[in-house]
Order: sequence, then C-alpha cells, then structure tokens
Amino acid sequence: MRPIWIVDDDQSIRFVLEKALLKASLPTRSFTNPHEVIAALDADEGEVPSVVISDIRMPGTTGLALLQTLKQRMPKLPIIIMTAYSDLDSAVSAFQGGAFEYLPKPFDLTKAVELIQRALSESERHSGSTESLDSATEMLGQAPVMQDVFRAIGRLSSSHVTVLITGESGSGKELVARALHQHSPRSDGAFVAINTAAIPKDLLESELFGHERGAFTGAQTMRRGRFEQADGGTLFLDEIGDMPFDLQTRLLRVLSDGHFYRVGGHQAIKANVRVIAATHQDLEKRVREGLFREDLFHRLNVIRIRLPALRERQEDIPLLTRHFLARSAQQLGVEPKRLSDPALQHLLRFGFPGNVRQLENICHWLTVMAPMQQIDVKDLPPEVLQPSPAAQDVASLSASSPVLAVPAAAVAPALQAGVVLDGLHGGGEVIHTAPMAGSTPWPGGAEIAAGTPASTLSDGSELSDDAAWQTDLRTHALALLRTGRTDVWDTLTQRFERTLIEAALSTTRGRRIEASLKLGIGRNTLTRKIQELGMDAQV
Repeated sequence: MRPIWIVDDDQSIRFVLEKALLKASLPTRSFTNPHEVIAALDADEGEVPSVVISDIRMPGTTGLALLQTLKQRMPKLPIIIMTAYSDLDSAVSAFQGGAFEYLPKPFDLTKAVELIQRALSESERHSGSTESLDSATEMLGQAPVMQDVFRAIGRLSSSHVTVLITGESGSGKELVARALHQHSPRSDGAFVAINTAAIPKDLLESELFGHERGAFTGAQTMRRGRFEQADGGTLFLDEIGDMPFDLQTRLLRVLSDGHFYRVGGHQAIKANVRVIAATHQDLEKRVREGLFREDLFHRLNVIRIRLPALRERQEDIPLLTRHFLARSAQQLGVEPKRLSDPALQHLLRFGFPGNVRQLENICHWLTVMAPMQQIDVKDLPPEVLQPSPAAQDVASLSASSPVLAVPAAAVAPALQAGVVLDGLHGGGEVIHTAPMAGSTPWPGGAEIAAGTPASTLSDGSELSDDAAWQTDLRTHALALLRTGRTDVWDTLTQRFERTLIEAALSTTRGRRIEASLKLGIGRNTLTRKIQELGMDAQV
C-alpha cells in the first residue's frame, strides 16, 4: 500500500499522526517542509503517496503552494490541508485549490484518521483559483462552529445554488452572503442587498421588481428593480422571514422560472440571478403559523448555513476584539489599544445579545473613550458593566459553556495555535489548544468539576437525590420567558441534552459506546445529538 505523506514542521503533530495511522495499519512518511516533498517526488526512487496531509504555514513554502504543485502533477491525489491559523481565506483557498478537506487544529485524532481513510477511497474535489476576500476580513474564528461555516463557503464556491443563511441579528449573515458571492462564478457580477423588513410593504414590490412609468402616483420614470440590477450576479434578501405574504408568491414565481413583471408592466423580464436569503426568524415555525409559504421555504432552503451566535463561539472573542480594536485605531489614526486580562474576562462573561456587531461597536467605543492604552474593567462601556436584564439572561444561557472558564492568560497562547497532547486513552487521542479551566457551571450556580462523577456537584450534593436542579431549571425558564423570547423550549432542551452528554462522556473518558449505554440511548442517536449540538470538536 502506498504511504500517507505527512507534511508539518511541528514534530509533535507528525508524531501523533504517525502513531494514530500506524495504529490503523496505514503506512506513513513524514516531511518537515514542502521542499522535501518535491525532492522526494523528483527522486528516481521516490514513492507516490496515496494521500497527503499538509500544514499551511511552514518555513519557506506554504502548504497552499504545495497543494498547487501537487495538483498540477497528480490531479487526483487527495490532499488534506490542516492549520492552526483558522480563517475564511484559508478554508476557501484550500477548497478552491482542490483540497479534499480542510482540517483546523486542534483536531480529534480519531476523526482525522477517519477523514484520511475516506480520502483513500475518493478522488479530487473541484479545483479553482484562490483569491482574497477583502470585504469579509472580519470573518475570523477558530471555534469549530465557525470552521463549519468556512467549510460550507468553500464547498459552495463553484456553485450557483440558492442558499438560506440563518442566525441572530448581528451575527454576520450579510458577510457570509458576500463571501459566497465573491468566491462564486458570479463574482464579476453585482452583489445587490435589500433588507425586506426595512422597506414599507407598499414600496417593497417596486424595490424588488421595478416599475413602469405611470404605474402609480409619483412614478414619473421607469425604474429597474433589484432583480434587474443583480442580473448576472447575486441578490441578497435579508430578513426574508418578514416579507409580506402576497409578495412571497411573486418571489416564488421568480425563483421557479426566472421571470417577473415590473409593477404596472405587461412584458415578462428574465433575470439570471442567484438568490441568497437570510433571516433571524424560525421559518419552520412561521410556516406552521401560516405566515410564510411552505413552497417558498422549500425553494429557498436548498442549502442552509447556520451562523452561530457570538456566545456559541466565545473562544473567538479575544481574536475578534484585537481585530476590531486594530481596525478602529487605523480608521482614527491612533495606536491600537489592548485589553487587560480582567477586562477580557469581563467581556467573556457578557452575553453579547447584539453578537459580533455589538462587539465591533464596543471596540470602536473603547478606542474613542478609554483614556489609557490598556483597557481595564472600569473603562468598559455601561452596557457591559451593567447589562440589561435581557443581556443578563443571554449571558446566563452561555454560562454552561466551558469557554467562559478559560483564563485570560491561556487565551492568547491558544490563539497563537500552540498545541499539547492530552491524555492518550482508549476513547481516542485528542489534540487541543493550551489548557482550559475544567469546570462547567450548572444553571443553579453549583459547578460540576471535570473528571468527577456526573451526579456529584462541587458542593457535595447529589443531583439524583433531590429536586433542587428542577427548581433551578424552573427559575431559569421563568427568567427567559419574562424577556419575551420564543425559543425557550429549544434553548433549554439543548442545554439539558448537552449537560447529559458531557456528564456521560466524562465518566467514560470520551468513549461514546459506553456513554450511550449509560444514557440508555443508541450510539447513532448519541452521535446525531453530538453533531446537532455542535459538540464534535469537544468530544
């Protein structure tokens, strides 16, 4: 069997991959840089690899340059690109360069081996040119949920398919839409965005489809609508869930055959437009309530990308904060300011109901208002120091995430992509970033210490012997219901399931089969729940 080539200047990464692949009876050959790989291919006695797994950033030549060279020589060679410097451009460039898969560090070795085994039996992905994305440079993130978003954008880079983007307000849905456009075959065409919730119903039809002269009072000239303006490019329909019901029918017709009429017009117009829609609403619920057409929902929901809220990717807050502080400083012509560790910890505890947009605004406020170069807790804006009740409820929801317990001193090394090898055990070896604190707060305030039995709290009480946790759950639910939220059931159910799964896996040292037996559910059910809850990178 032809060997799997591992290319990485980090000896520890090479070692653990060699060990894991050897355990799977897969031969390997390791290289410290791309030049050694090219030299091996040029040698008369050189072997031909079955799969190449390469880091991106190495001394001399990058992994993306190696990817390009190898694809020119062996177009069907599966190449897996791995990196600790996780950003959108890296993911898109890897996929457009023909990579089989993009593997962000830290990664689970068991899953890495499974990925390599898949690569052995499959041919290349679509190849294409690489390009930067200046309009979405703030799409940064090392959180696994953001890596899923980057991966989806990369896979859709050569597609014309309709995409539905869901996520809370301020999470960056338009940035994803722009990235999909910029990395698509339509990138030379126009990107036209319209917020369907911001335009009065009487004007929205004219905005979308245009109008003929004299179509209504004040229509003194013919006007092209957004569909015509986006011909050959992309039309982004933001907040599609708020579109009036009667206009949904017209939109469905356009999506079905590409034809529409201007308001007051009698001649059908053909538009070659890719539609990307976005909403913060639960469209399935609006369909059930009769507020959104089911046939339009299915027409839009060809590919769905869920953009996580900032509280779901809190490990990205330090990275995003530095980015926004630097950008604000550049705009104002001043030196970038920096957060003290206590100030960073305070931000990590904040719920960010306004998501990334709110963090960006806070950083701009700090650049203008903070008196010193180092930002202390007292310098933070009032909304962070004394959050509103709604923001406090959002923060309490995220309190069960281990990310909140990451000490500030550990965040910076983690973002610099330092990796350590965690305990090798029968459940699979896991590589993760610099150490995190090991406790997960229970909604009632007690903590479940890492490695302790799931039924024992840090205060010595037993969850299974009394109903205290039910009282805490009721209090927590009432607090959320009073804010007017409409997703309380899903939110608390997901939190409950996540807590059960984390507890079971902690008692089995990550072994899923044993955990499923302890929970009394099937292994497939456990795997599906882990994927739905975005816990893949944690277990």
